[in-house]
Amino acid sequence: MVLTKEKYTILVVDDEESMREFLSIMLHREGYAVDAAFDGAQAVARLKEHSYDLVISDIKMPRLDGFGVLDYITESCPDTAIIMITAFSTAQQAVDAMKKGAYDYITKPFNNEEIRLIVKNALERKELRRENIELKKELGQRYSFANLIGKSRAMQQVYHFIEKVADSKANVLITGESGTGKELVAKAIHYNSRRKDQPFVAINCGAIPENLLESELFGHEKGSFTGASQQKSGLFEVADGGTVFLDEIAELPTMMQVKLLRVLQEHEFRRVGGTKDIKVDVRLVAATNKNLENMVSAETFREDLYYRLNVIHVDLPALKERREDIPLLVEHFLHKLTGDDQLKA
Repeated sequence: MVLTKEKYTILVVDDEESMREFLSIMLHREGYAVDAAFDGAQAVARLKEHSYDLVISDIKMPRLDGFGVLDYITESCPDTAIIMITAFSTAQQAVDAMKKGAYDYITKPFNNEEIRLIVKNALERKELRRENIELKKELGQRYSFANLIGKSRAMQQVYHFIEKVADSKANVLITGESGTGKELVAKAIHYNSRRKDQPFVAINCGAIPENLLESELFGHEKGSFTGASQQKSGLFEVADGGTVFLDEIAELPTMMQVKLLRVLQEHEFRRVGGTKDIKVDVRLVAATNKNLENMVSAETFREDLYYRLNVIHVDLPALKERREDIPLLVEHFLHKLTGDDQLKA
């Protein structure tokens, strides 16, 4: 993703004038619009008057510290990202700040490249979340129950069941033959839940090489492997607050099954090459066209993971079980391929 830096505004908050000026000048040279505040109280005053994309705040400050700024942003400016600055001796405080909603922290002393990268990543994540929300608004009712295709009795039963479970916090396992609409059902569940304004992130477990899958799901730290030239947020991190859809879950390698199980049990993970745990709040929806119970019996899929996934089970009927829906499906795909106007003509 290429950032247009001129459109991003950053507020630097630090009671040390030298640090405040250093960050302000460096970020201004990078092309960002920068304001500064000498303590948390002044920062809150500025936040009441202006909208900022990112706040970079020291933790220890007079009058109102960095936690006070974080609390205000969490309550009143949820679209503003925040990065905490900390001395090594207060690193645990920075970790606590992340648990309360800070994007990340950086430990003094740091160099220009470190701050450039962490700012870039924070703004990229903010942009990804914004694009995801805009896409959700653009798609609107596309994934409502009314727009799932099928009027057969079998599909009506599916709609009724989805409506009952959409707002649950429980994980969902969707099974069914290829082409039965598993991803469409996953989106219907998400967009009719309390998480509908948060990201829906999908990944096909069978389409990504095993050596790249962990990085895609959980992200990686700079230098953690050949080609990891910068830190990257994984899909679980991007989806925080929303839903992760894992298609073809049966293709998940054994080692990744272990890592996924930890996320489901502890609600946290580590980036590849990372040393700190990252907390996440996601609902997991998984899908497969294979029989996971048979795979558990054959010891090719973990039993404990299967039971964590299969809290709510949606089994989609095959087309042969709902032949009356075939004309509707044909019409739907013709509309997608040729457009409504051409069909009407």
